Amino acid sequence: MQSVRDRLEIILLRLASRAADEKVFTKLYQEAARAAADAADARLKAGVGLGPLDGTIVSIKDLFDVAGEPTKAGSLMLAGAQPAARDAAIVRRLRQAGAVILGKTNMTEFAFTAIGDNLHYGTPGNAADASLIPGGSSSGAGVAVGEGTSEISIGSDTGGSVRIPASLNGAVGFKPTARRVPLAGAFPLSATLDSIGPLARSVADCAVTDAIMAGEEPVALQPIPLNGLRVGIPRGVLFGETQPEVFDDFDRSIRGMEQAGAGVVDLSIDDLIAEMRAATRRASIASMESAEVHADWLATGASVPVDPHVSGPLSRALAVTASAYIRTIRRRTELVAAMEERLQAVDVLAVPTVPMVAPSIAAMAGDEALRDRTEGLLLRNTQVANQFDLCAISLPMPGTRLPTGLMLVARNGHDRRLFGIAAAVEALLKG
Repeated sequence: MQSVRDRLEIILLRLASRAADEKVFTKLYQEAARAAADAADARLKAGVGLGPLDGTIVSIKDLFDVAGEPTKAGSLMLAGAQPAARDAAIVRRLRQAGAVILGKTNMTEFAFTAIGDNLHYGTPGNAADASLIPGGSSSGAGVAVGEGTSEISIGSDTGGSVRIPASLNGAVGFKPTARRVPLAGAFPLSATLDSIGPLARSVADCAVTDAIMAGEEPVALQPIPLNGLRVGIPRGVLFGETQPEVFDDFDRSIRGMEQAGAGVVDLSIDDLIAEMRAATRRASIASMESAEVHADWLATGASVPVDPHVSGPLSRALAVTASAYIRTIRRRTELVAAMEERLQAVDVLAVPTVPMVAPSIAAMAGDEALRDRTEGLLLRNTQVANQFDLCAISLPMPGTRLPTGLMLVARNGHDRRLFGIAAAVEALLKG
């Protein structure tokens, strides 16, 4: 069996070979990671391991605080910021569990936008094909797991920022119920919608990581039998403009679940989605709350370049009145309750994570209208879980040239049960 140190050195060698063009990681903790790997090997040899994450090589998105350094959040503006006084809560918990923190991964500026590009630190190429977009905002996190330079990556998810790159890079990506994992020490996008989740190669790895970040005792994952499971398919707006290969993958996956004994039913949520769109017509909750975070420089003008795809929506959202924001939040509370009632009829919803495979970086850079349309499609399905305060997981679907994702969505607080269902679906898809 390979030692932790050996696994780490293989990754470091691979990263060293492309150091001049590194876009996946923004910072490496080589010596600290070596020390952590050696310590993990010594514990494992002595039979005193710290649990299932001990010696796992983990990367963290560049919006989590690491003591003694500025948290850049993908922006030039924060490159010279005050160094963090302490590690983010989740970084501290990962270290205590024996995780080997390899480095920080690239992201879109201020965790805004879903394409995955970054004007300042470069755009990581997709793990399946470097000419394609990685998805965002946890772009480097998705590529690192997809290409194997991290065993687990930690991202944030406000509208799909874990699940979109997971789907496009062939990883598992989990968005927990909001506030289940502490946000302390994570640069904010939206206090209402932000959540912190893992990307990994398996449901089991995501479940262990989520438990540790949530401050729970990790327990062995027990798949929940699919026989008798109620699976809702929200046909309608969430299936519009789905590419044929993605739809075929999805259809094949659902047929497999039916053959395993799951009861598949259509469950329309189009009315609730339409109501949420109406409530956020002036501006999204994420953009309004992020505009408050960035209000000072938005008012005076930025001292350094900011991606116009970020500054534009934030500037517009800053003009929304406080009363309009409060009404939006109040209406969201009503719609969250309505969705909770609707979903009592099923155990999970199933939908393609995103309706497409990754398009090319060049196409996104060269056609503004296409970029805007693509971004809307990338976020369309995933943001439902954030807007309606649910938990969700994206699983790779087999059989296509480029990665596609199957998303399972469950009710608020049903995170552990969702992991059990996802483990059974994962086994089915791999079988």
